[in-house]
Amino acid sequence: MSNNWKDKAGPVRKGEELDTSALSGYLREHLPQYTGALTVKQFPGGASNLTYALDIGAHRLVLRRPPFGPKIKSAHDMSREYKLFSRLINHYEKVPAPIHFCEDESILGREFYIMERVEGIILRAGMPEVMYPEPALMGKIAHSLIETLVDLHQVDYAEAGLQDLGRPKGYNERQITGWTKRYYNAKTDEVPEIEKVGYWLANNLLNESDNCLIHNDYKYDNVVLDPKDWTRVIAILDWEMCTLGDPLMDLGTALCYWTTKDDPDWIQQLTLSPTTLPGNPSREEIVNWYSKASNRDISNIVFYYVFGLFKIAVVVQQIYKRYKTGHSTNPKFAHMNHMVKGLSVMAWQAIQKNKIENLF
Repeated sequence: MSNNWKDKAGPVRKGEELDTSALSGYLREHLPQYTGALTVKQFPGGASNLTYALDIGAHRLVLRRPPFGPKIKSAHDMSREYKLFSRLINHYEKVPAPIHFCEDESILGREFYIMERVEGIILRAGMPEVMYPEPALMGKIAHSLIETLVDLHQVDYAEAGLQDLGRPKGYNERQITGWTKRYYNAKTDEVPEIEKVGYWLANNLLNESDNCLIHNDYKYDNVVLDPKDWTRVIAILDWEMCTLGDPLMDLGTALCYWTTKDDPDWIQQLTLSPTTLPGNPSREEIVNWYSKASNRDISNIVFYYVFGLFKIAVVVQQIYKRYKTGHSTNPKFAHMNHMVKGLSVMAWQAIQKNKIENLF
């Protein structure tokens, strides 16, 4: 494959512009080693925290800040994310290097941090067809994606000084209770299926299978591939939901993004990741790969898959409410209520059939 497909930033979306004058002055004072004119662009991802490309002369950096709108520090804690990078960087090579944290909200209206820009290939759902990997290559990329998740779950988080990042004991129960509450706080439309799924999860709770560092949003467009070898993951992005918890909850979230050609058309239209391209494995194959590489028992995978669908449906609902109430102008969010419905129906089918494949 050509290495000309490196991920690129584009124009800043309306309503999400940064005060470049204030930012330039701040950078000159606090990061004087980066000299030159400042150009700001925005990466296409970022349904939650926003990600900008900073070109300062020949220097290429990334700025992360919370979304515009109501301030919910617990959901968009920049200091937590920066601290994670700062401690993990010496123990795990696939994390971007942190550079600077700014707690002065007078600069951009909120806290933000700056990190290195890892340049490479990012496979997104809407990428051009000419960028599609050949089936054999796609299979190898998928395998590398799962191996990278297994490797992440083996990181010694205590050695990295991250034992205070979360509370592993009782994690699963808190997740189900917490995401159910978040759904009702963000509710806009009537979606009976998501309410039934939340009830089922609460009444079929599984205790933690183990505890480790988990990403909580692991999918193709949150990893960067080596532009010279697309089968090699060189960085994981978007760590805002990273914590300590059950690794199978992380796997369940990854599976919920894994739409396949065997899923109904209306589910494939909601695809958040290019998993329907030829060469991609099935969800069952993903689970078996993970189990073999990690030596973990995956007999209760339906619970974890259902939870993953439920959680992402709630995240999408939160984003949709932000759009509906005028706190986001991103046109991609306008029809996310249909995605909430689709994910919820998928989860309810998995419960009814007690499997993760061929649900319709």
